[in-house]
Amino acid sequence: MTESATSNRETLGFQTEVKQLLQLMIHSLYSNREIFLRELVSNASDACDKLRFEGLHNDALFENDSELSIRIGFDKEARTLTVSDNGIGMNRDEVIANLGTIAKSGTREFFSRLSGDQQKDANLIGQFGVGFYSAFIVADKVTVTTRRAGENAGQGVRWESDGGGEFAIEMVDKAVRGTEITLHLREGQDDLLAGYKLREIVKKYSNHIVQPILMQKEEWKDGKYETLDEDETVNQASALWAKPKNEITDEQYTEFYKHVGHDYDDPLAWSHARVEGKTEYTQLLYIPQHAPFDLWDRNARHGIKLYVRRVFIMDDAEQLMPLYLRFVRGVVDSADLPLNVSREILQESKDIEAIRKGCTGKVLGLLSDMAANDKEKYATFWQEFGKVLKEGVGEDFANKDKIAGLLRFATTHSDTPDETVSFADYIARMKDGQEKIYYVTAETFNAAKNSPHLEVFRKKGIEVLLFSERVDEWMLSYLTEFDGKQLVSVAKGGLDLGKLEDEADKKAQEKEADEFKPLTEKIKTSLGDKVKEVRVTHRLTDSPACLVADEHDPSGNLARMLKAAGQKAPNSQPILEINPQHPMLLRLKSEEKRFDDWAAVLFDQALLAEGGQLDDPAAFVKRMNQLMLQMGGD
Repeated sequence: MTESATSNRETLGFQTEVKQLLQLMIHSLYSNREIFLRELVSNASDACDKLRFEGLHNDALFENDSELSIRIGFDKEARTLTVSDNGIGMNRDEVIANLGTIAKSGTREFFSRLSGDQQKDANLIGQFGVGFYSAFIVADKVTVTTRRAGENAGQGVRWESDGGGEFAIEMVDKAVRGTEITLHLREGQDDLLAGYKLREIVKKYSNHIVQPILMQKEEWKDGKYETLDEDETVNQASALWAKPKNEITDEQYTEFYKHVGHDYDDPLAWSHARVEGKTEYTQLLYIPQHAPFDLWDRNARHGIKLYVRRVFIMDDAEQLMPLYLRFVRGVVDSADLPLNVSREILQESKDIEAIRKGCTGKVLGLLSDMAANDKEKYATFWQEFGKVLKEGVGEDFANKDKIAGLLRFATTHSDTPDETVSFADYIARMKDGQEKIYYVTAETFNAAKNSPHLEVFRKKGIEVLLFSERVDEWMLSYLTEFDGKQLVSVAKGGLDLGKLEDEADKKAQEKEADEFKPLTEKIKTSLGDKVKEVRVTHRLTDSPACLVADEHDPSGNLARMLKAAGQKAPNSQPILEINPQHPMLLRLKSEEKRFDDWAAVLFDQALLAEGGQLDDPAAFVKRMNQLMLQMGGD
């Protein structure tokens, strides 16, 4: 930041990211200009909520005025629009931090997601909590006058900027606590200097703000509106979640979601319930249509606002929802918790345990209902949040079976990763005699679909689940069966198709294993410590060989993932399985001159086929060239 000061007034430079955001606001989001009022009112509401919470511990902060409200006014002659509140307010350091910088983790990710798409970017701006800057969509200058509750009148702060590269800041007298934001409107924004237009925007976006939003009353007289010397409340100013469900319309639920979720889109689904019994609380929980930009930041605070008897306590009470449901937005209002509850108390509260359990059950029930009755909507949910839901298999033992029933997977019966099935779907179409759920893991969908380990399964028409997401390997370490059916990797252990193989096949396989025993022993001697074992396989129909992990060893895919993440994988050696029907193996039985080279190529090809990396690619190429030259001379 650069500073130049004359007496009390200082000029400071915006953070680079703020400059970038202001340019976007001014030039790219005009078609969504009404969001500015939604964001300013939402910020004012948050300021009132924060004062209510801090005032629980320090009543003096209310300064003998505990009636919290938001006020909207305009001046046609001055062409200004004002949004003010009597909430917590800000001191000088807070003004600079909140209005001059974006000091939040995920800033780079946030800006990488901005695209110039008005609807999408307006959504992100709300999610990221930088909605104040949306004022510059309609204003060419913004003035903020604020004083933090509990400080004297001389400690007010005025901030002003034209949306360029700098802002000015100075200390001023301010008699009342809170924040007043004055927008000096751009040319062409005259429709915002009308009470009916502002009321229309408030009712559209902010009707369910808990605090009353006040405007001067108007009446229609002699063909025009006349302003009266009294205020009126232009929003409902009541807690939506406290109303009976039959008194709330879908439109009202949707409006409230956009406020509480800082989202421009409608929610995908919601659940509203009052729970009575040992623990009493009301929950209004929403599932968004789209994943927030910081979904993968497991340390970020997410989604649920906590109220106690309709008094706001805290934003993003992470104790109310498990991490794998961090995409859920909404409100929980407890009738039992103390008003002075802290995050530390929440961690040890039995009431919170009961609320968390109840909220989790409600969300999983909502998803189960969606999966059963609206498959298209559930497909949308799965596309956005499926990877996160998989985390629940290992994090929520009590609900593991419910979560497993909600999972969806690509399979060998489809050519695209977008066509997915549930475990129940898979089991319903298992072949007669099939007792196990078969799967393969790989780094990509194509690598899984084309894995050599699938060859015999394709030949016999046995469906195999294709796991290609990073979370899958972790999930599978906790998920070993579903509905009594064991989950079995086609790339680990010996191939056991159970009743899907007849006795004649088994006897033929045993005979081939004996016949090729000298060759498998010779290959093992040649490869040495590269492999744990070499054996004949019948899982291959086209490929000469493949690598499999021993039953209790990590898969090759998991070992590669750990290595890529800089973590040490457990020490293990793969098993090389050879296809006795392949011409390459038939030749190798009689090969004498370059047997070690052929064995090494066999291993390297098997490693490449399952997505592995060669330790010495140049040696592989040289060996292949020499063998091809030898074959050409034979």
